Amino acid sequence: MPPQSQGDPLKSNLIKRGFLSLLAAQFLGAMNDNVLKMLLTFMVIDGAWAGMLGDGGQGIVGICFTIPFILLSGYGGQIADRYSKREVTLWVKIAEVPIALIAMVGFYLGNLWITLLALVALTCQSSFFGPAKYGMIPELVDDTDLSRANGTINMMTNVAVIVGTLLGGVVADRYSPQDASLTPIQWLPGAALLVIAILGLISAVFMPRLEPGDRSMKFDWNPFATYLGSIQEMAQSRFLMVMMAWGYFYLLAGLALLILPEYTVVLGIDRTEASVLLGVMGVAIGVGCAVAGLISGHQINPKLVPIGAAGLVFFFLLLAFVPPTLPDQGPMVRVALSNTAGFVFGAGFFAGFYIIPLQSLLQKLSPDNERGRFLGTANALSFTFLTIASLMYWAIRPMFDDQPQRIFALCAAMMAAGAGFFLWRLRGTGILIGNRPTTAESPTAAEAAE
Repeated sequence: MPPQSQGDPLKSNLIKRGFLSLLAAQFLGAMNDNVLKMLLTFMVIDGAWAGMLGDGGQGIVGICFTIPFILLSGYGGQIADRYSKREVTLWVKIAEVPIALIAMVGFYLGNLWITLLALVALTCQSSFFGPAKYGMIPELVDDTDLSRANGTINMMTNVAVIVGTLLGGVVADRYSPQDASLTPIQWLPGAALLVIAILGLISAVFMPRLEPGDRSMKFDWNPFATYLGSIQEMAQSRFLMVMMAWGYFYLLAGLALLILPEYTVVLGIDRTEASVLLGVMGVAIGVGCAVAGLISGHQINPKLVPIGAAGLVFFFLLLAFVPPTLPDQGPMVRVALSNTAGFVFGAGFFAGFYIIPLQSLLQKLSPDNERGRFLGTANALSFTFLTIASLMYWAIRPMFDDQPQRIFALCAAMMAAGAGFFLWRLRGTGILIGNRPTTAESPTAAEAAE
């Protein structure tokens, strides 16, 4: 065991060029994804393309965002196992630039379908980055820093979601103003996406050389065969239940992210102010992830998972049933200080406690030579749950009329039922209800999983 693991838990070796480069590339990629997604979401709710996808049309946008991850993450995992993860990162970042140009054309022409095509292309690009990104972390940091590295990556990803969401709201208000006195700026969305894509490419260039994987590995062109093979191997241990528990979170997260933009109706606010709530959720998840990583120190501490689940249930119920109020403050500030923002922050904070230990366990328990394939399968599962969330929202949204916040009650019930099921299935393993945290170097996690 490295000496560091027995030293000060606040010390780490994350301040390295490789990890910082990955952090920047991931930050800018997540930011671009959310700028484009939020622009489209606001445009189909009450903007330039309102009504073109029907009530709950943002659910269709969500499906366009998630389907490529399901279909392509298996390929992404195989490529990450076969080639250098740095090279994979460079190629996907190069591809992001022409995709931003396609989006620029779509927005400038006011064409929803070209812009949706750009969204699909951007998520195709991201689906190849995901397995390389998460598979790269164990190559860039010590095992003793896995929890902290995952906490940092997730924290910065959620900061990127905040920035992208806020920027998406601001750009949406200038592209298709609700105020008739303002002149639309047609080139603004495309310019924002292009600048972010170029900065992401620059950040990836500074990543250090990483060794390629198994070049002799046979490439399987059936993406579902990759998933089925990985799942069959995972099913030999409790690894499969760990992955299911991690992926299930994205079903609830997907529903929450579709509800929050509708607070333009619930609170009677504009798009920029509604994006504040999404930003608050991003901040909260980032803080929760960072705190979970700090508490875990140089260990993986799965006992944080049930704490996170209980917190999510509690704050989802508050969002569903406590009447939302706005204090007598100026724009933006009144939303940030509202009781709704407080409940959103609480839910996001406990989400970090739920996902960080599970994500670290997935990386730790994945075989070194198949990590990309295993994490690609986990990535596909998470986006399958996001797709189910989009379909659910599209189907149930008309039932809630002008009170979409009530859907949070359904989220609470699903979180309680799901967490109870996974805790029951993992009973006695030490993975979720162990007597002590699992150290990164200890065989306890692997033994318990088997």
